[in-house]
Amino acid sequence: MKPTNVKSLPMSLDEFEAALRSKGQYYHIHHPYHQAMYSGRSTPEQIRGWVANRFYYQINIPLKDAAIMANCPDREVRRHWVQRIIDHDGDDQAEGGIEAWLRLGEAVGLTREEILSEEHVLPGVRFAVDAYVNFARRASWQEAASSSLTELFAPHIHQSRLDAWPQHYPWIEPQGYEYFRKRLTEARRDVEHGLRITLAHYQTREAQERMLEILQFKLDVLWSMLDAMSMAYELDRAPYHTVTQERVYHRGLFK
Repeated sequence: MKPTNVKSLPMSLDEFEAALRSKGQYYHIHHPYHQAMYSGRSTPEQIRGWVANRFYYQINIPLKDAAIMANCPDREVRRHWVQRIIDHDGDDQAEGGIEAWLRLGEAVGLTREEILSEEHVLPGVRFAVDAYVNFARRASWQEAASSSLTELFAPHIHQSRLDAWPQHYPWIEPQGYEYFRKRLTEARRDVEHGLRITLAHYQTREAQERMLEILQFKLDVLWSMLDAMSMAYELDRAPYHTVTQERVYHRGLFK
């Protein structure tokens, strides 16, 4: 009888959750671009660049969630998951996160029209976000749902903005912070649901290791977005900077 390979045994639920949470060391809160924003070292241009580019992520979150629902045959899961779309798109009772983000953009000095035009969205940001949405469309609904678990680390990042930005950037209009306030509670609720799905679905060691890779993929998406912004707004090396100062980037031809 062959001895059991400990590494092939599935992790317990506590071990699996701990492994998921340990991925927080790679969360984009640790990226130098975020570190600069929290410490008050960012210029208005860098803040505006982040808000304008992050808007592309915000408007794609409902598309990602709709793809998960489209692939999910479980009515109870869909009944819970649809709230995420409402949180971002809004309904008759609430404006939603996308509208709140537009008000954040106005609070930092952008116009609603330029945010909606996506004229500031860098190719690296667009590619990263599109890769995430396309993953959600192609993956099983459980895997796509689990990829949202970067929300494990989100309340801390929202609270950090609420704590640091008013102190360091008094020029930002206070009404712009509503998005972060709302996400403090919404993200915690979403984590509970997503974590239940994840812990229940991944039963073998191989599946659990795959889930850790999926979570790392989502972390890569978030980190890569900031890498692109760092090149453009910190190093002054926006795409085609050696050729032109115009924003000649494509705007979503391949969706």
